[in-house]
Amino acid sequence: MFGNSGKGVLIAAAGLILAGGVTTALVVASPASGPTIGTPDDAVQTVSRVDGDCDSPTVTVSTKKQLTRALEDAAPGDVIALEPGTYSGRFTAETDGTADEPITLCGPEDAVLDGGGTRKGYVLHLDGVDHWVLSGFSVQNGQKGVMADATTNTLISGLHVSQTGDEAIHLRDFSTDNRVVGNTIRDTGLRKAKFGEGIYVGTAESNWCDISDCEPDASDRNLVEGNDIADTTSESIDLKEGTADGIVRGNTFDGSAITGADSWVDVKGNDWLIEGNTGANSPQDGFQTHEILDGWGTGNVFRDNEAAVDGPGFGYSLTPELDNVVECSNTATGAAEGTTNVECQD
Repeated sequence: MFGNSGKGVLIAAAGLILAGGVTTALVVASPASGPTIGTPDDAVQTVSRVDGDCDSPTVTVSTKKQLTRALEDAAPGDVIALEPGTYSGRFTAETDGTADEPITLCGPEDAVLDGGGTRKGYVLHLDGVDHWVLSGFSVQNGQKGVMADATTNTLISGLHVSQTGDEAIHLRDFSTDNRVVGNTIRDTGLRKAKFGEGIYVGTAESNWCDISDCEPDASDRNLVEGNDIADTTSESIDLKEGTADGIVRGNTFDGSAITGADSWVDVKGNDWLIEGNTGANSPQDGFQTHEILDGWGTGNVFRDNEAAVDGPGFGYSLTPELDNVVECSNTATGAAEGTTNVECQD
């Protein structure tokens, strides 16, 4: 799905209807010219609108028992439609869809998966699956909201994820080529503030032996786009060492509730494109890079972002500088130290 040419402009856009009534725009695009990096820049599908009313469902559920059974019996092409209501419990998907026939779980915002408490558990666990679509419904009241382990080619779109003990949406254990698009995230970190990220990609090096056989968790080529993230106690988006070649584009951040971190976006992986995001209210910096391990935290590009920091740091703070790029198209206001600690590049 993703290329590696490092050049190009918007080529075409066309409507695309996925199973479950998810309306998308198929965008063939690549970032403007820049350094040679591995950012996804060939063909990216982005969601322009998410319709929680599932079209042509193959099964409609209204109880926890029915939903659990539908997930257990799911087969390629199935569209599982949630009726409005609260589904109390923790739910797992373990069956693969296909490129031509994804498995869809969809519903309106008032269809709520409720995990029963913020101390433990995943409300919805994508466990080693390919080609799923999650669309429209709400996820709340778990230690973690949506957890994707070893998940590929999956769309997580238009969800409302809130009231989590730790992070809201997490891609890990070699979860690749996924799209996290158009979600609303609120009220994370109710268990521990430092774990309350909005969207978390990969695994910290200290946990590689638990999650990825002591190897870097290469959760690569993921797209995080158009999400509305506020009231998180840690970063809006955290991109871990071991991850690479992804895009963070067009998201909106409000860091007013951050107490366990010091920026909206923390990039510790390689070759990410951070483009067209808008942030407000950070306790320190807007966007940061860090080198946690030798060879990581490099090759990242910041482009066309707007940072209304209203804080004591920079709009864009690169630590260390490595081969990261802050283009001059980025802006920052209310940043006491200035726009960036490095010279911007055209």
